[in-house]
Amino acid sequence: MPKLYRLHRAALYAAVFGMTLALVSKASAEEIIIGAATAQTGGLAPYDQPALAGLRMALDELNAKGGLGGKYTAKLIIKDTRSDTAQTATVAQELIDAGAKIMITPCDADPSISAGQLTQPLGIPTLTLCGSAPVLTAAVGDVMFGTYPADNVQVTAVANFAIAEGKKKVYLLTSPDSTYTANLPEYFGKVFEKKGGAVVGRGTFTMGQPDFSAEITNIKSLADQPDLIMTAAYEPDFPAFIQQLRGAGVAVPVYGADAIGTPTVKGLGKLVDGVVYTAAGYAEPGSKLEAFNSAFAKYAGHAPESTYEVNGYEIGLILDQAVKTAGSDDPKAIRDAIAGLKDFDGITGKITYAGTDRMPLRPVALMRYEGGEGKHIQTMIPDAADVPAP
Repeated sequence: MPKLYRLHRAALYAAVFGMTLALVSKASAEEIIIGAATAQTGGLAPYDQPALAGLRMALDELNAKGGLGGKYTAKLIIKDTRSDTAQTATVAQELIDAGAKIMITPCDADPSISAGQLTQPLGIPTLTLCGSAPVLTAAVGDVMFGTYPADNVQVTAVANFAIAEGKKKVYLLTSPDSTYTANLPEYFGKVFEKKGGAVVGRGTFTMGQPDFSAEITNIKSLADQPDLIMTAAYEPDFPAFIQQLRGAGVAVPVYGADAIGTPTVKGLGKLVDGVVYTAAGYAEPGSKLEAFNSAFAKYAGHAPESTYEVNGYEIGLILDQAVKTAGSDDPKAIRDAIAGLKDFDGITGKITYAGTDRMPLRPVALMRYEGGEGKHIQTMIPDAADVPAP
């Protein structure tokens, strides 16, 4: 082979190889890795999975239009937390090592905090799928964002409704095993008392316990009987509690929050008639949420199970707007853009982070089971003056 040809070919290879590297580098620069540390299994899976499905749908749609901000392809990497706080930290670190510039965490404060403790020093914006504990953001720092209506906001709406219905006395059933189950009923109690109601008793349970007979006996033995029981128990505890409560002949109405707006609880039929809970929205005829539900059914092959799906979808929309506002894939710029969102048009209504502690101001839908179906009572944004501090 002539020496000159060899030199020309080597130069050509070098030029092509260099161009290939440049293209690869450019492709990498135009991609944003979103790490999703979520429960594929365990007790949080019934909440994380619907929300994750909604997020997937949003990202698929956005990628088809050019990606986040119309420029950056969203690459979603998912790892199973197994509904375990320690495992959440492990997989969050793995996602950070994989290059995640945005982190998505489970529908619960405790594992989300464990992930946030890793993302905070690195400035990685972190959004919980539907964790609603208002202490979450302060426990982590300025990278952590809630996305679902906060517990203290939800129960303010529920307490106002209870008072309007003429309820005067409440029994609070809590569990110290999670931030959600420990604090949410107490927030309700604060609003209820402020509005003229009274807390006539308190009980506790261990998450996952099969027998609620001691708590039910305690309720039945109260000298001052409640006309309302408030709890943040969820699957499998809430189904066990309500079945045993009604089996013991206690007909006192039970109120909860978002975690009991699930197919499992709905499947209990008339047993849960009268139970009040909350959701991120309600699909009024002709609403954006009704249109979303129809589109999701085509995307997933089944109708949404709850409003966790639309909440996940809205997270995708929030990220899209934040990247568009930031004009870059810089995590700090994205974080700042999320924090500055005001009256963002979501599917369920306007969402605001500006001026908050990164728990969003957004509507709360009040629901009640009737005839085995969730019936809409009203949708509202509670007066900020009524919302108890975390």
